[in-house]
Amino acid sequence: MSDRQSVASTAVMIASATNLPLTSAPITPSWVRSGSPAARNAVLSCSADGMATTIVWDCTAGEFEWTYTIDETIYFLEGSAVITDGHAPPRRFGPGDVLFLPRGTVARWQIENYVRKVAFCRKSPPALVTIGLRAARKVGRIKRRLTAARPKESDALATALTA
Repeated sequence: MSDRQSVASTAVMIASATNLPLTSAPITPSWVRSGSPAARNAVLSCSADGMATTIVWDCTAGEFEWTYTIDETIYFLEGSAVITDGHAPPRRFGPGDVLFLPRGTVARWQIENYVRKVAFCRKSPPALVTIGLRAARKVGRIKRRLTAARPKESDALATALTA
């Protein structure tokens, strides 16, 4: 059994509801541009290595700039927000919409009344770790190709015995 199969067979599915009580999660005051947006959140799940987290988050009316230090994929549940990153034109996001904001993005949020979202957050590993992982994957692919291209010893032995 491979390591991947072993992990898959022992993994436990975790279900979460998005209507759980939220706790205050104030927006960094220097990010607020207008109004008094009040944000709250709750953690729904966290990966074993701490690199991925799923949260439910809501916020009242206001305008702010959010600096993303992680990759975040958002699924909007309720309300709406007009969001821009300064490159694309402002766009209104509401229930059912999905938005990806990569690490390093500075997004301006305008919330007229209220917004509620599920956020899938992923920390990026350090650059050296990423380079190492890519190199290991490439070596694995090359090794598999070489193994597939090389005749098996048992095939060579069978050919020699029948000749």
